[in-house]
Amino acid sequence: MAKRSDQAKLKIRRAKSSDVSRIAGLSGELGYPTSAVEMKRRLRRILPKKDHIVLVADLGGEVIGWLHLSVCDFLESVSFAEINGLIVAERHRSAGAGAKLIEAGKKWALQKKCPLMHVRSNVIRERAHVFYERQGFLHYKTSKIFRKPL
Repeated sequence: MAKRSDQAKLKIRRAKSSDVSRIAGLSGELGYPTSAVEMKRRLRRILPKKDHIVLVADLGGEVIGWLHLSVCDFLESVSFAEINGLIVAERHRSAGAGAKLIEAGKKWALQKKCPLMHVRSNVIRERAHVFYERQGFLHYKTSKIFRKPL
């Protein structure tokens, strides 16, 4: 586990194409394994979008976490920013990197005129739920997600 004192070296910055291997590896830790080749394709599609941002937590040149955030515009609600994914490497958890990613995401969301930030979290991720509540998120809804192959 990383120490909080290491966090002084932590920088939150926009993801770059050179981060692809580490972002892919962390995606696997999140439970969504993918190859660097596939992640490169995804990043090439997402990084240029003005209503998306991918931030990384860089600790001395090593990417130890990432956050993907996007603006959601729906007819039935005000615009909001949604965390599409957030992961911090297991050995660096509980040292502040996740909170710093959220804070940087909040600043971006406010620049995009989003009054709210949402996050969906699997019901089995109890540690993540506690983290989000510590960050000021309130549990307001429970849903089922349906998928249809096309």
